Amino acid sequence: MNELTTDLKLLHEETLNNLRSSKANNTLRAYNSDFKDFRFFCSKHGLNSLPTEPKIVSLYLTHLSKQSKISTLKRRLVSISMVHKLKGHYLDTKHPIIVENLMGIRRVKGSIQNGKKPLLIKYLKSIINVINEQEKEEIKKLRDKTIILIGFGGGFRRTELMSIDYEDLEFVPEGLKITIKKSKTDQFGEGMIKGLPYFTNKIYCPVTNLKQWLEISKIKSGPIFRRFSKGLSLSDKRLTDQSVVLLLKYYLRLAGIENKNFSGHSLRSGFATVAAESGADERSIMAMTGHKTTQMVRRYIKEANIFKYNALNKIKI
Repeated sequence: MNELTTDLKLLHEETLNNLRSSKANNTLRAYNSDFKDFRFFCSKHGLNSLPTEPKIVSLYLTHLSKQSKISTLKRRLVSISMVHKLKGHYLDTKHPIIVENLMGIRRVKGSIQNGKKPLLIKYLKSIINVINEQEKEEIKKLRDKTIILIGFGGGFRRTELMSIDYEDLEFVPEGLKITIKKSKTDQFGEGMIKGLPYFTNKIYCPVTNLKQWLEISKIKSGPIFRRFSKGLSLSDKRLTDQSVVLLLKYYLRLAGIENKNFSGHSLRSGFATVAAESGADERSIMAMTGHKTTQMVRRYIKEANIFKYNALNKIKI
């Protein structure tokens, strides 16, 4: 009997490890960060956070709704549920007290709320222009330009962008092939290849700028986007995904553009929105961004076409 109990415990631990391994490290960090806020709420009001119950989660969502978007509430709910699952507990997130509360919040607040802005072409050009105008070393300017242009041109997630190694690159006559070894929606590491063609305008061309960056940095292996140590010495250390946000906001500010509504995701959403504005269909956008469902891509297309197919355009005054 004791052997059976021991075996079950081992199976239980192995199952929990498998659940943890099924998620990317960044995803697990996001779950824990969200859960930390829930735990603080519960501690403040003398409630149990782990394991918890649907009524407590519903109270938390109501509290959160005072200053957060519907999408944030949904993300927090997923995080609370996943932390329970990873710790071996069950939480019924489909309980009526949670589901109906969310429905009521959505009716009161509305489901369409302002999110982070996409980096449109006009902003992209302003950033590249302001970088070129900086009185700093060419090697630093080239690195920063290349990060932004490759991030936009490939519709990359921040983590994907900062994970690119020299070995993932293949220059071909048409442009550049980049192998993404693993991403948020590719947890089994099947990988995907993104193709970036040459732009006619070399100033804003991701491929041309990347070639120049690799030439001046003399990078021949390992991470292509690296930190500078003191002076102009290029280290072997990979830049963090947070660096994308910091660079983007820094150069937006220098370009005289309000940066508070932009994030690292703005490069990715900017690509999808601009591609939709230019007539790209959802499948070709998804092939580049790696979206597994059409829901988010259709949202980009809808926002991009808000003026293009506006009925008011037919009215002559």
